[in-house]
Amino acid sequence: MRLLLFLFTRWEVRGREHIPPQGPLLVVANHLHNADPPLLGVCINRKMIFMAKEGLFRNPLSRYFVTNFGAFPVSRRRLTRTAIARADEVLQKGFALAMFPEGGRSKRGHLVKALPGSALIALKNDVPILPVGIAGTEEIKGWFWYLRRPRITVKIGPPFHLPQVDGKVTREMLEQATDYIMEHIAELVPPSYRGRYASKKEKEHQRGESGEDRLLLRGETGN
Repeated sequence: MRLLLFLFTRWEVRGREHIPPQGPLLVVANHLHNADPPLLGVCINRKMIFMAKEGLFRNPLSRYFVTNFGAFPVSRRRLTRTAIARADEVLQKGFALAMFPEGGRSKRGHLVKALPGSALIALKNDVPILPVGIAGTEEIKGWFWYLRRPRITVKIGPPFHLPQVDGKVTREMLEQATDYIMEHIAELVPPSYRGRYASKKEKEHQRGESGEDRLLLRGETGN
């Protein structure tokens, strides 16, 4: 993977100094392309176990690769008890568990509403969360993408903990914790990738630009 990245892309990793060298760790990242899991694997210099969509385990060829890559299946729709137990086991052994909170690739290239699975596992195990922002892998498309040598940037942020919850974890708490995780990822990607998790100021700016574009199309200047 390192050789492919070196030969066919302009690959850059920032923030490796933030990676804890040992101990349980939940790695969370945005998801743009099927290349993201192996990309994370070479950017995070630690043994990582991935949560992968269960569809990859139905095909014998893809199952061979993802299983040997250290992944286990999880449903996109809901986090089963089996998947939660496996995640707990990985973290209790002191390994790094990698998840894509959005539950799948973003077809639009920007952050979309995330599922609560990563927040649930983080709260349940009280482990540090390492946010990672990926940009550029969406350009790996078409037969001759490698001729363009797309720029791929992986930015790793400082680890953080979710605020501890006393008592039962409610759906509202999970939603807030999920947003908190995604906001950390959003800080690590370019503004055009932030989508749903752009700051209020950025959203207002985008609405303002859209309004100006509509005025120009109608031949109005606003003066």
